[in-house]
Amino acid sequence: MEHFRHVNNIVLHYLDHKGNEPTILLLPGLTANANEFDGLIKAGLSPRFRVLALDLRGRGQTEKPATGYSMADHAADVLGLLELLGIQQVIMGGHSFGALLTLYIAAHHPERIRKMIIIDGAAKLHPRVRELIQPSLNRMGRVFASWDEYIKIIKQNPAFHGWWDPTIESYYRADVQTNADGTVQSRLYKEGILEATDKALEEPYSEYVSRIDKPAILLNALGAYGPEGTPPVLPHEQAQETVQAIKNCRYVEIPGNHITMLFGDSAKIVVDTITQFVEED
Repeated sequence: MEHFRHVNNIVLHYLDHKGNEPTILLLPGLTANANEFDGLIKAGLSPRFRVLALDLRGRGQTEKPATGYSMADHAADVLGLLELLGIQQVIMGGHSFGALLTLYIAAHHPERIRKMIIIDGAAKLHPRVRELIQPSLNRMGRVFASWDEYIKIIKQNPAFHGWWDPTIESYYRADVQTNADGTVQSRLYKEGILEATDKALEEPYSEYVSRIDKPAILLNALGAYGPEGTPPVLPHEQAQETVQAIKNCRYVEIPGNHITMLFGDSAKIVVDTITQFVEED
């Protein structure tokens, strides 16, 4: 299931969950890794379909070049892997940053995409998105005494606010490396993530979505991304703008927030929704 391939001058790590065709390729969020989608796999997305999930450059076990974190760089990695695997066209999906990357690829390389699954991402996010995702960025560069300390801090993320699903722990275990002295730290390459953030926000997504004509579905979680009263990462209004801009796109609201929507009972709803969408003619 776990593989490493030389792609676009880097070593790229990905998971290959076996299943039926068509193949679904999933791209994770800004600070996430391929295991971000373990909740969907557990809920049955595989083996219903073959599912490929990537560690994008600078994340997880994929190589971390000093620079080169534009959307074009990320897209070249994704397309390079498809070339190596001999896959001409996929159902492409992404969460958050991965959703923006999906939009980018659909606009620039439409021949590689059959359908699109946009998970809590859109041409416009909440104007306070940098502030909302800051707790996820705070783990970059920090050294923790142990796994137990690391996961304790993770559970304090305001986005969870009393919620926890054990399935999410495999995602966070994939996020860390254990040092020789027993300490742990995130595998995230901080400088790369910051560059990716700045580069991603420079892209004209509103122009991109206006020329996308692939069938698409946008899954939107409107739960508070933190304590009660905190806004969602993708408000309903911004989600609808993207749905209306894409020629063939539908909207589905998913229970939970930007993270919790991928796990537990919400993951089952996401899988059922994706399955229906993929199997439609």
